[in-house]
Amino acid sequence: MIFVEGTIIATIILAFIWLAMIYNIERAKGGKLPRIRAIPALNAIDEAVGRAAEMGGRVLFVNGIGDLTSVSGPETVAGLAVLRYLSKCCAESGIEVVAPLTQAQVIPVASEAMRTGFIEAGNPEAFQEDNIRYVSSSQWGLATSCMGIIGREKAVSSVLVGAFAGECLAIVSAGAEAGVFQIGGCGRNTTQMPWFVSMCDFSLIGEEVYAAGAYLSRDPLELGSLVGQDYGKILTAGLIILGYILYIFGSKALYNILGM
Repeated sequence: MIFVEGTIIATIILAFIWLAMIYNIERAKGGKLPRIRAIPALNAIDEAVGRAAEMGGRVLFVNGIGDLTSVSGPETVAGLAVLRYLSKCCAESGIEVVAPLTQAQVIPVASEAMRTGFIEAGNPEAFQEDNIRYVSSSQWGLATSCMGIIGREKAVSSVLVGAFAGECLAIVSAGAEAGVFQIGGCGRNTTQMPWFVSMCDFSLIGEEVYAAGAYLSRDPLELGSLVGQDYGKILTAGLIILGYILYIFGSKALYNILGM
């Protein structure tokens, strides 16, 4: 048999998502960029940078405690996409962005993301390698380091995007007490979202984190992929709703088809 029982429909849906992604990528390459809804937290990055420029301070960027090879990888990569855009904005305004990290494997990727942002701003000589800092492999080491940067190094704005656990409470609490303009969010560990929502000026919730890179870069490949995946989600949700309605009226036809 070509297909294992129970995988035919899943394969068809996967093929649909794949085709939808290719279609939207090609449309985007042709200049027809898909329209995606505004994400206030990402739009507020310019405000965070502007605030730091007005007050003569720094911007703190926190990528969390995730690495690149585990389930936290997508959140980490999404955060680094934000770092690239943030670095570009900071370079254009002539201010520093400081990024403390907990994972050694993230350091070269984060360094390249920050460097690229400064290059895109046309100010590569302002890039400082020392602003990418390995602070500790401990989540609480990260928390105390961020609290120190806020208190001693005049970080007046902070952007927290990545994989977080309990340390985020300590970081955003210190920022809120110091009057720091804060933008924060995480995707997978939703138990930490209450701290971001209650103490940050703007927050990213769930899939907004994963959409951040495409939203900020406006890259046709990323935007097309994002919209293609949304088509797959719409199809899946529609099948679930239709199946539920049919089941209420005593029909298991769709249920049997989806079980193929």
